[in-house]
Amino acid sequence: MKENYFGRPEKFFSLFSSITNLKGVGPRTARSLNNLGISRFRDLLLLAPIGGIHRVDINYFGEHKNPAVVIAEVIVLSISQKSRRSPIKVKTQQSSKILELIFFNYRLDWVKKILPEGQKRVISGKIEHQMFPSQIINPDYIVLPSERIKIPIFEPKYPLSKGLSQKFLLNALKHALDKIPLMQEWLDPSLVREKKWPSFQNAMASLHKPSNLEDLNNRSVARQRLAFDEFYAHQIGLAIARSKFRRRRGVSIIGNGILVNKLIRSLRFELTFCQLEAVREIKADMQSSNRMNRLLQGDVGSGKTVVALISILTAAETGGQAALLAPTEILALQHYETVSSLTKDFGISVLHLSGRDKGGVKEKKIRQIATGEAQIIIGTHSLFQEGVQYKNLMLAVIDEQHRFGVKQRISFAEKGGYADLLLLSATPIPRSLVLTSYGDMNISIIKEKPRDRLPIRTAAIPQRKVRHVLDRLESSLNKKTRVFWVCPLIEEKEGHNFLSAESRCSLLKDRFKDKRIKVLHGRMKSDEKDLLMQEFVDGKLDILVSTTVIEVGVDVPEASIMIIEGAERFGLAQLHQLRGRVGRGDRASSCILLYSDRASLETKKRLDVLRRTNDGFEISKEDLKIRGHGDLLGVQQSGFPTFHFGEFTSNLALIETAWSNARALVDTDPDLVTQRGLAVKDLLHFMELESCLEYLKG
Repeated sequence: MKENYFGRPEKFFSLFSSITNLKGVGPRTARSLNNLGISRFRDLLLLAPIGGIHRVDINYFGEHKNPAVVIAEVIVLSISQKSRRSPIKVKTQQSSKILELIFFNYRLDWVKKILPEGQKRVISGKIEHQMFPSQIINPDYIVLPSERIKIPIFEPKYPLSKGLSQKFLLNALKHALDKIPLMQEWLDPSLVREKKWPSFQNAMASLHKPSNLEDLNNRSVARQRLAFDEFYAHQIGLAIARSKFRRRRGVSIIGNGILVNKLIRSLRFELTFCQLEAVREIKADMQSSNRMNRLLQGDVGSGKTVVALISILTAAETGGQAALLAPTEILALQHYETVSSLTKDFGISVLHLSGRDKGGVKEKKIRQIATGEAQIIIGTHSLFQEGVQYKNLMLAVIDEQHRFGVKQRISFAEKGGYADLLLLSATPIPRSLVLTSYGDMNISIIKEKPRDRLPIRTAAIPQRKVRHVLDRLESSLNKKTRVFWVCPLIEEKEGHNFLSAESRCSLLKDRFKDKRIKVLHGRMKSDEKDLLMQEFVDGKLDILVSTTVIEVGVDVPEASIMIIEGAERFGLAQLHQLRGRVGRGDRASSCILLYSDRASLETKKRLDVLRRTNDGFEISKEDLKIRGHGDLLGVQQSGFPTFHFGEFTSNLALIETAWSNARALVDTDPDLVTQRGLAVKDLLHFMELESCLEYLKG
């Protein structure tokens, strides 16, 4: 079987061919289809119907409730049009009833041709009785009496964009369904029998050629089958990556405990039960000869960094190297300062490798890494750039890991050949999202917070009371408090009743003339952002007005007030992350959520969740229910998958089954060479996940 450059088998070429190959699709129609995310025939199949049209086949016009979509046989009596721009009116009759067909934006010659006077035709459309005689505007079907069967009693309804019609999409889908190649069953036969699922091809046909509304229901066997196929394909990809990662055996990392014990004795707090449990799980992984592939998940301020440092020191105790990867320079520098401070008397070398290092400084650092002189290396993407070679990298740690893809984290760990991998996430994620995004990993969770961590008082206040907020803020600023003020926009936009970051900064400067206030936003260059953030960290600013660029990775213990303007525009989980920027020191901290004066009762109830709890896991669950997975913490930008048929909130059981089935298959057939393995490759090609097949080569 031939394959193209990207490894796609020849039998898929037609399905993945451009929709412009369909007769009648020109540049204008192609643009309309692109607005729906459709550029190929395959994309059409993933366009799920949003409802259905049920037609009533009538013998006379009284056999239905008004309005209704009907099928009726009529005799054409007359055709008229007052002017070229006026609608065309066609007078028809069935028995003694008169029905008028109204055509807007049609040519008169076409209407006369398809509805010749004195002839019988079967028509379909929505009938209205409010005018006399009854009317159907722009009928959707007009056929000969002998072709009546061509008009479906039930028809799916799709989302449209300008320039498209339902009839066009239905015709295009007919061609797309015909292009599905012959594929063998990729699911476990016992699962298919248990669930009573149709084949993939039949499920697609049922979705796009439904008999009734029940066929379109999310709980229908066809929709459940298609949702499972999406989940399963994604889990197969993760399982292959996991298998690839573990094929190269690791080394058993057993520290002597000297450095770890020094660290624990030096801490001004006791580790929580969850931290100790996470340490135990990570230690067991590191001691195993299999490579560790673990996600350490914990709420804001739960103490993940200390757990990670214990793991790093364990690697250092054995004479190996450990590297900590951060998504931003400012976060990498903060980690470097923290680790250096905690280990300054331990006799180990901690190095910060920055993407800004140049010339001799950069060459010296790269040499120290290559010779093993640098034992703990902290930095951003520079840690896995081509010119960086490690002498003995045993542990790779990635902070704020959702900023990095699967390939990036594997390529980082591959720098050591057999390095263990530990990911850190401050984003509390519901189990359904954990499985779909990290199904290839073992997971440790820290739910507790250190006993000395003070809770953050949260209040939701309408925008009209912002003056009261400013009055109270003045007294806090006089006590040397540092303040974050977050706005959803950089500049003003028409139709929004809250201020942009730039406007708010200007107003705050007018109000607090003796205070140091600056604005930070995503359009600034990385160097500018880092320098400005460092000013705030160093106490050279009193108020930092910002967009959400400060959402993660900023640790300023002296900042104790967070004000979020336009709070209704953010998800709960995102608000929780922003709130977590304060409450990191020994001061009582507060978070003020300013919302629109026109906010609905539902909005106020949603924001009240943050007032009631500081538990990020509970907040994340609520956010998933309200906003869906696509908006949860901006997951579209965070590497989380999106699905066409699967719902995270209602399909956890399917996700878990897909996860276990995928692992079972890849464990028994890691190279996908069995009959089912080859069928799974077809599924991956259809779902455009063939890139994970590259892992089979190593």
